[in-house]
Amino acid sequence: MIGLVSATAAGASARDRLAAAWPDRVRVYEGPTADAVRRAFAECDGLVCFLAAGAVVRLVAPLLGGKAADPGVVCVDEAGRFAVSLLGGHGGGANELARAVGGVLGAEPVVTTATDAVDLTGLDTLGLPVEGDVAGVTRALLDGEPVRLDSEVPWPLPPLPCGERGAYTVRVTDRAVEPGKREVLLRPPSLVAGVGASRGAPVEEVLHLVEAALREAGLSARSLAELATVDAKAGEPGIVQAAERLGVPLVTYPAEELAGVAVPHPSAAPLAAVGTPSVAEAAALVRGGELLVPKRKSQRADGLPARATCAVARRPGRGRLAVVGLGPGARDLLTPRAREELRRASVLVGLDQYVDQIRDLLRPGTRVLESGLGAEEERARTAVAEARRGQAVALIGSGDAGVYAMAAPALAEASDDIDVVGVPGVTAALAAAALLGAPLGHDHVSISLSDLHTPWEVIERRVRAAAEADLVVTFYNPRSRGRARQLPQALAILAGHRAPGTPVGVVRNASRPQESTRLTTLAGLDPATVDMMTVVTVGNTATRQIAGRMVTPRGYRWQEGQSQ
Repeated sequence: MIGLVSATAAGASARDRLAAAWPDRVRVYEGPTADAVRRAFAECDGLVCFLAAGAVVRLVAPLLGGKAADPGVVCVDEAGRFAVSLLGGHGGGANELARAVGGVLGAEPVVTTATDAVDLTGLDTLGLPVEGDVAGVTRALLDGEPVRLDSEVPWPLPPLPCGERGAYTVRVTDRAVEPGKREVLLRPPSLVAGVGASRGAPVEEVLHLVEAALREAGLSARSLAELATVDAKAGEPGIVQAAERLGVPLVTYPAEELAGVAVPHPSAAPLAAVGTPSVAEAAALVRGGELLVPKRKSQRADGLPARATCAVARRPGRGRLAVVGLGPGARDLLTPRAREELRRASVLVGLDQYVDQIRDLLRPGTRVLESGLGAEEERARTAVAEARRGQAVALIGSGDAGVYAMAAPALAEASDDIDVVGVPGVTAALAAAALLGAPLGHDHVSISLSDLHTPWEVIERRVRAAAEADLVVTFYNPRSRGRARQLPQALAILAGHRAPGTPVGVVRNASRPQESTRLTTLAGLDPATVDMMTVVTVGNTATRQIAGRMVTPRGYRWQEGQSQ
């Protein structure tokens, strides 16, 4: 919850705008300002104070407890021009809150955190437990000093300007080790503890068993991702409470699924009790990984039979591949989601000319793998291979990644061992249509005239089908130096079903420098004026030119009305 505090009419007006935009996220604190700030500070995850920064400093100073516990505090000035991240930029989320407040109120976010100021990934913003010399290693990253990245466990991290050597170290580990001098430890959630328990097994027995298994194997409890067990034990109090005390979720699986997992120590006892020869080991391994601690039983002081079993597996982080559409070229047509994926990726793969379009958006430390025209399948293989190494990868293409772009070759190469995210983009056809008017107002189709990957006979058949169906047609890759005959042939097919005066829109370099747009007709289009940078849109029998714009009505009643 975010607390809102104001002291003046202008502040209250801005406060109410924010409250209206975030009705389920905020709470307005009324009354004397000092009391309101104190209550909000104690009760909320973040504060937005419509007060002078100096006043807020004095009000919150006696309340500070530490960066790990204090809420983020943002100040908005009387005129609503600035949203200042005052306290808890990273730990309290004030930097992101300032940006979000600025987005709602039209205020300029003011963020002075050093890493944010230079767009460097903060070590305390990765969503992982962090230990060690965070300030010293961060200072080294800011100063450009060599910092070594030691990934004992593959994990998809955002970009960090680290290398193979350096006096400072960022170490990704699930081992129970202490950070060395000039070292930061990042604790990935890579460990899964499979547990089994007899009915009524006390939480202390389960908890002590899990903790002992981790401790004796030299593993950090801060890297424990979950407890896992069989569905039949989903409500077993000792297991449920152990997960709660460890601060991890309890995940359960059907006995039939666990029975299919190969384990080193199957047993007849759980098979008879819950339908699987292994609970602890199978639950730890069911989603893959390496068994670090084989099944072990709890030790009871009274010498009676154990009531709990435990096994621990390491499940490395899954690599992540984002297939990102950059849109037609204009920066303002690049979607916010695409921007975020570009910032998130530690590895960027793309055509060199597309990389140049967005190079300035990449964060320091992003590794760029670029290549030239004709290497699409190689880029797809490279991107998937990097993701399989546990990297966070962005594979970029123009327009929408799924339309004549990189999504198809990448997904053909990928399997279920990595996470794949598609990020849509504005296509060239849509950008051209917006410039032409509304040519795609009814059913339409896009057809590439390039026969590099598709035989011309197939393309010709598709053009004929579109002509017979009276679809608006957008031609991609209409003509190149070595491929001049396809566009005239395609236009001739359409001319067999449409009038010579059918509107045709020709857009070159849509949303890019040297953009040009012109309207002509099916009979008037000269194919020699078209190249690979051009999108050609041919209307259907209902398409008209209206006030210099190309318009295809949504339905045919309009057409009938025009003819009466």
